[in-house]
Amino acid sequence: MTATDVPNVLDVQEPGAVRGLAEVFPQDAYPFPRVEVAQRWLREIEVPDIDCYVVLVDDAVAGFAAIRGDEFFHFGIALGHWGTGLAQTAHDAVLDRMQSRGVQRAWLRVFTGNRRGRWFYEKLGWHPTGARTHSTFPPYPELVRYERAVERHAKG
Repeated sequence: MTATDVPNVLDVQEPGAVRGLAEVFPQDAYPFPRVEVAQRWLREIEVPDIDCYVVLVDDAVAGFAAIRGDEFFHFGIALGHWGTGLAQTAHDAVLDRMQSRGVQRAWLRVFTGNRRGRWFYEKLGWHPTGARTHSTFPPYPELVRYERAVERHAKG
């Protein structure tokens, strides 16, 4: 991902967040913070320890991912590709990248109220650890930590 990709990434991220996180961030009270998220992406692209990626379909941005060490940091796929298998393919590619860098066990955080996201990760072998934190975005919802072995087809 480069800075020029950020508007296209936001065009993917915003609708997915609005739909997928409606119970976590009610849009009437907490609309998607597009400017703040764009600024965060621009900062993270410049951080040497964070690798940001775009998922392309026919040369168009259809998703995004980021890793930070052993953390599966950000991930999302365009609404039009939900249910097509693209998310699993992109997920596996990110794990492959992590494995190529020597990561043996990865972790991520997902909103406790993100039922679809939690189902997706659990289906792919991620397990909740019970550790919890909170988002930096109002209303500061709870995040739960998940972990899994990085081998592509591992189940834990």
